[in-house]
Amino acid sequence: MTQGTRPESGQRGSSSAPQASALPATGALQGLRVVELAAIGPVPLAGMLLADHGADVIRVDRLADSGLGLALAPRLDVHARGRRSLMLDLKAEAGRQALLRLLAGADVLLEGFRPGVLEGLGLAPETLLPLNPRLVIGRMTGYGQQGPLAQVAGHDLNYIGLTGVLAATGAPGALPVPALNLVGDYGGGALFLAFGVMAALFERQRSGQGQVVDAAMVDGVAAMAGLFQGLRAGDNWQLERGANLLDGGAPFYATYAAADGRCVALAALEPKFFANFARAVGLDTCYVQAQHDRSQWPAMRQAIAAIFQTRSRDAWCEALAAAEACVTPVLDFDEATHHPHALARQAYAPVDGVPQPAAAPRFSRSVAQPPRPAPEPGAHTQNILQEAGLTEHEIDQLLAQGVAR
Repeated sequence: MTQGTRPESGQRGSSSAPQASALPATGALQGLRVVELAAIGPVPLAGMLLADHGADVIRVDRLADSGLGLALAPRLDVHARGRRSLMLDLKAEAGRQALLRLLAGADVLLEGFRPGVLEGLGLAPETLLPLNPRLVIGRMTGYGQQGPLAQVAGHDLNYIGLTGVLAATGAPGALPVPALNLVGDYGGGALFLAFGVMAALFERQRSGQGQVVDAAMVDGVAAMAGLFQGLRAGDNWQLERGANLLDGGAPFYATYAAADGRCVALAALEPKFFANFARAVGLDTCYVQAQHDRSQWPAMRQAIAAIFQTRSRDAWCEALAAAEACVTPVLDFDEATHHPHALARQAYAPVDGVPQPAAAPRFSRSVAQPPRPAPEPGAHTQNILQEAGLTEHEIDQLLAQGVAR
């Protein structure tokens, strides 16, 4: 709907209109209302996780394109799926007041602004919590709400660079390699944000009070890397890349090219699995006996590489399928959606022609609904404002003033 236009006759408030109320939900979180201020990276994924499991997630979109994302069409914006969309100008007083009325009945607010931006909009926690004492405010940043870097701009690569993880990722003698943006944005960011929000909601059952969740990507990544800090402290981890058990240094935990140029992943960490592998492929038993003898690793790697060069990737995976050798194909994104295991578990579902991952994790009773595509920005503006208690006249004023769209 264009700015300032009225809805078609009979749409607003009509129970038959698809946007008239919260999207029909199943799942463990049905009944939970989440307001998500549009952002990039971890916040959309956290919102998707909550929406997948039945939460009514309302995304508050900005009126103008401010470079928040990759300009994806909604059908392609997988992490934005399952929402309803409200378009508001939060720099306008009328827009802020409309949001406050929405938040008065919400359980969770998700935001990913730089520290101080929410306060600058007049939406500080000190303002929101007296209005709704049960509100959980999930704040997602790279460096946290306090500290010397709190106001510094950054992205996933910067955050994992501060935790030691980036320095440990890549081939020996080469530059560190970004692991897409899975580690900082999604692992240390979205998952810790979602966990923090759910922990605060659990605590709210005892106290009856909401609180602020300060989720920082550097904190989340550091938590995930705790094992390696322990290994390093015990002198069981070398700082050189590709020199350790889990960073590709061990030849029995590495990737190899097959005869067709495609790759296999060998992860035979335990001696029994490595022995199974050696037996199945004809690797010299001397390497089994010296599995953790680092002086043997270069020769072991050459021997394994030569073996894998004798067959295609899929031929090796078929030959080793029953060997309990921890060998799998390295699939690309297209192949992953068609793998027999993914098909058997219905791990992906096509939505408007786009393969989308099914909701995870899975529950025995609270079954999540099938994924739905992301909404067009502003698709549910009028109905959400109506649910927030605004009158038809107030909504018309917001539309006419260009504060809502």
